[in-house]
Amino acid sequence: MTDVTSLDTSSAADNRQGQLTAPTIQYSVAMPNPESHLFEVTLRVQGWSKPILDLKMPVWTPGSYLVREYARHLQDFSSQAGDRALPWRKLSKNHWQIETNSVSDVTVFYRILANELTVRTNHLDSTHGYFNPAALCFFLPGFERNCYTVTVVPPQPQWRTVTALPPVSGQNLTFAAADFDTLVDSPFEIGYHEVYEFEVMGKPHQLVVWGKGNLEPEGAIRDIQKVIEVEAKIFGGLPYERYVFLLHLSGSGFGGLEHKECCTLNYPRFNFRAKDKYERFIQLVAHEFFHLWNVKRIRPKAIEVFDYEQENYTPSLWFSEGTTSYYDLVIPFRAGIYGVKGLFQNLAKEITRLQTTPGRSVQPVSESSWDAWIKLYRRDANSDNSQVSYYLKGEVVSFLLDLLIRARHGNERSLDDVMRLMWQQFGNANSSKNDDFELKRETEAKSAHLTSNGQLNSPSLPAEIGFTPEELQSAIESVAGIDLSDFFARYIDGTEELPYNQYLEPFGLQIWVDKSDQTPRTGWTLGTENGREMVKFVEIGSPAQLAGIDAGDELLAIEGFRVNSEQAGERLKDYQPGDTIEVTVFHQDELRTRRVTLAPPRPTRYSIVPVEQPTAIQKQNFTGWLGVPLSKL
Repeated sequence: MTDVTSLDTSSAADNRQGQLTAPTIQYSVAMPNPESHLFEVTLRVQGWSKPILDLKMPVWTPGSYLVREYARHLQDFSSQAGDRALPWRKLSKNHWQIETNSVSDVTVFYRILANELTVRTNHLDSTHGYFNPAALCFFLPGFERNCYTVTVVPPQPQWRTVTALPPVSGQNLTFAAADFDTLVDSPFEIGYHEVYEFEVMGKPHQLVVWGKGNLEPEGAIRDIQKVIEVEAKIFGGLPYERYVFLLHLSGSGFGGLEHKECCTLNYPRFNFRAKDKYERFIQLVAHEFFHLWNVKRIRPKAIEVFDYEQENYTPSLWFSEGTTSYYDLVIPFRAGIYGVKGLFQNLAKEITRLQTTPGRSVQPVSESSWDAWIKLYRRDANSDNSQVSYYLKGEVVSFLLDLLIRARHGNERSLDDVMRLMWQQFGNANSSKNDDFELKRETEAKSAHLTSNGQLNSPSLPAEIGFTPEELQSAIESVAGIDLSDFFARYIDGTEELPYNQYLEPFGLQIWVDKSDQTPRTGWTLGTENGREMVKFVEIGSPAQLAGIDAGDELLAIEGFRVNSEQAGERLKDYQPGDTIEVTVFHQDELRTRRVTLAPPRPTRYSIVPVEQPTAIQKQNFTGWLGVPLSKL
C-alpha cells in the first residue's frame, strides 16, 4: 500500500478558505460491541479558530441516486473541549452546530447504527464492520478540500482492515484522504475476511471476500483479470495504481457501488455454481469496474462537484448507468466468459424486459434519469405503468447506437470510440487527445504526505470536467458522423417505440417475437405473500384494471373455484379472448367479485435471430462486429 510520509499544500488550502489556517480533521472509528451494530465515532478538530463549528452529514452517496437521510442512524451526539462540554444545537436534519468560542481543539463523539448490509450503507456484526464514509462521517462546510484522516479501532486484534486509502506512516490503522470527496469514495472493510492478491498490467489488485458461500476464488480471479484487461484496452490503460474489489457474500443481496480505486459488490453466497448465476456475477464486476471510467471520471456536469446535501439532477444517467449496463453484457463476451449465443440471450432478455414494461410509452429515458431521486429506488404498484428504468432503456438505446455507428462505418468505428472520446474530453481533461493513455493520471495515486501539523499534501490531480447533455450528444454525433437530433428527440427525450429491426438488419439480424403462449390476457401479475395469493401489479388499461381489480387485492377464486398464482395461468387457458369471467378477491378486506373480459395475449418473450437469407454484406458486418460467423448464432 502507498506509504504516507510528508508534501505541502497548506498555502493552497489557505487560499481556498480565504487565508484561514486549515484545521486538522481526524476521525476515529471504534466498534467495541459489534453485536450492538453501533459504530462509535470520535471526530477531533484541531487548529479551529472560529466561534462556531458547523458539521454536516451527507444525505446521499455518489453512485446511488436517492436521498437516504444517513443522519437518521446517528445517536448519542456530544461535543467537548478537554473535559469541558461544549454547547451545541441541531439546525436541520443533517446539520449540527457547536459553540467554540476561544476553543481550538474540539472533540465530537457519536454513534451510528449499522445494521443494513448494502453496498451504500453500513453493517457491523460479530464478523465484520463495513462502512461508507458518506453514511458515517461529517464534513466541515468550507473545508471539504482539507485532508480527513481515519483511524480504525477494531474490537479484536485479529480483525483486518482494507480500504483504498493510503496508510499514514507511523500511525497504526490510520488512513488519509486528500479531501472529503476522496473519503466518501473510500469504503472500509474491517474484520474476518479473505484477501486474494493478483496483478493485471503490472498493477496490484485485491479481491477481499467477506462471508461464506460457493465462490471459487481462483477461477473468479482469472475471469476478473480478463474483464480488467478488456476494459483497459478500450481506454488504453488503467487510471489507478492499485484497485480493490470488496465482495460481500450475503443471503440474498445483490448490488454494486463504484469508486475510483475500488468497488463494493454484494452477491448471493451460493450463486456461483450455476453457469447463468456465475455469469451474472461477472457482469456485475464488469459493470462496477467500467464505472471507474464512466461516471467516476467521465461524469455529467451536474455531478462534476458533488452537493452532498440535496439531489444533483441530470438527464444523462441513461449514459452513465445505461451505457455501462450495455458494456456489462459485452465485456464478458469479449473476455471469452460466454459466447455469441450467450451475448444475444442476454441482450434479448433486456429487450424483453423493456418491451413488457408499459411505462416505456409514458416516460422518456432522459426524464427517468432526472427523476431517479424520486422514482427508480422508490417503486410502488404503479411504477411499471408510469416509468422506465434509465439502466434498462439506456442499455438498449446504447446497443442501438453501437449498431448505428458500426453500420455507418463498416465496424471501423463503434460506441468504444464514443467512450474514448468522452474520456479524452472530460474524464482526462488535462491530457491532449494524442497522449499515451498509459501515462494518464500518473500522479493520481502517487505518494501522499502529511505535514507536521497533520495536513495531507499531494501532487495536484488532473481534474475531470463534467459534460452537458449537449456535449454528450455532440460526442456521439462526431463519432457517428451524422446528426442524431431526430434519434435523441424520438428515443431519448421521447417515448417512440425503438425500431430494433432498422438497426439489426445491416448485421443480418431481426427481432423474433414469441407468440406461442395463447393464454388470454388479464393484465395482472400475481405472487404469493405471507401464504396469500396477491395481485402485485395491474397494467393500466388492461382487463383487470378496467374491471376494478387493484394491486394489493388478494385473489381467491376464478368462476367460483379457489385458485393460486401458479394455477391461474392454466385456468385462464380454458377461456378465449372476449370471454367474461368472474374473479373473486378481497379488496381491503372486503369480499368482491369482479367481471373481467379477457383480452388477446401479448408477447412475453423477444429474441434476436438471423434473417432468413442474409446477404454477403450482412454476414461481413456481423463478423466484423463480433469476430464470428453469423452461422454461429
